[in-house]
Amino acid sequence: MLSLLRSVTIEGDTLPFTSGVDSDLIDTQWLGAFGCILAYRGDHLLGMYRFGANMPGRGAHIATATFLVAQEARGQGLGRKLVKHCIEKAKASGFRAMQFNQVVATNLAALSLYRSLGFKRVGKIPEAFAHPRHGYVSAYVMYLDLGRLD
Repeated sequence: MLSLLRSVTIEGDTLPFTSGVDSDLIDTQWLGAFGCILAYRGDHLLGMYRFGANMPGRGAHIATATFLVAQEARGQGLGRKLVKHCIEKAKASGFRAMQFNQVVATNLAALSLYRSLGFKRVGKIPEAFAHPRHGYVSAYVMYLDLGRLD
């Protein structure tokens, strides 16, 4: 898990981390999440996601999630399977909606995937992400009403 998280962090395209990606982060943010799912081929970890409440207390009815797919597994439908599985798990767990707080505007594959699954762009944060190649780029808030899925 740590190796996959570090490799995606080093790419610099999607996650905000620049340092501090260690086993404590795996323990608290991933294994300590409401749900954490891993996708393997044999012994090789190809992808993973974690989900839980976007906010505590009065905001705990809305889920959020983070998805990672290994570079060699991209473009093969694994991301779609992980997101669909997460949506099902979140709905079954009683969450009323799902919200992603920061989807980087240059992450066209994720934006396309989320839109195809019914997510709506409900906000734009200008220059929210310091991209290593594109400089400061916008990020979007994406939202899906889980109560309208059937």
